[in-house]
Amino acid sequence: MAMSIAKHRWCRLRKRWFAVAAVLVALAMTGPVRAHDSSGHATEESPPALSGQVDRAGQVDVKLLDLELVDRNGKPVKFESEAIADRIVAINFVYTTCTTICPVLSALFTQVQDQLGARLGNEVWLVSMSIDPIRDTPRRMAAEAQKFGAGPGWLWLTGQKNLVDRVLVGLGAYTPVFEDHPSMILIGDARRGVWRRIFGFPAPDDIVAVIDEFAAARGVTKTNVNLGE
Repeated sequence: MAMSIAKHRWCRLRKRWFAVAAVLVALAMTGPVRAHDSSGHATEESPPALSGQVDRAGQVDVKLLDLELVDRNGKPVKFESEAIADRIVAINFVYTTCTTICPVLSALFTQVQDQLGARLGNEVWLVSMSIDPIRDTPRRMAAEAQKFGAGPGWLWLTGQKNLVDRVLVGLGAYTPVFEDHPSMILIGDARRGVWRRIFGFPAPDDIVAVIDEFAAARGVTKTNVNLGE
């Protein structure tokens, strides 16, 4: 029993170390914030990218599409009505073969998850969207989720490329060459239709601060859909 507890604690410490190390690597990066170059990216025709309309308050307009994606368990999930529903959500955009930006964004979400505690999966949900669905199978997404200690309330979504691309366009997160995607986090209150986009590598406290702002504005802690993640 004691050995089992010690092993569990070591696994948690290793995950936290990985998250902190990834953030330190990001802070050491200089120049434009871009993912590493990679060969063999998807060549099939993709929709044009849409730029978010940013107002002075930092809010953006997004279009949520209720297309069928797939979670890390291989379960079909309708994006708007099930993955987002009426939730307060923070969304990052990653791919599993990335070695620079994506691990940092996932590490940031690991720390946000820790700060949210019991709020995660009730008042607030985290969503990691694949931008390379051709290679990002549910199995790979599940392995990535495990690497970063993702618990219930942190969804990892992939799916058919044409459907994923359309969802990304609606979120203002599509890039024709996915390896060149910017570091970006989208935070929103789907019930009120309020969204904010953050570029770069914000501190976990800054992400939670926006979430807190949205939560205070709505004053409700439960959502209307539970996926049982």
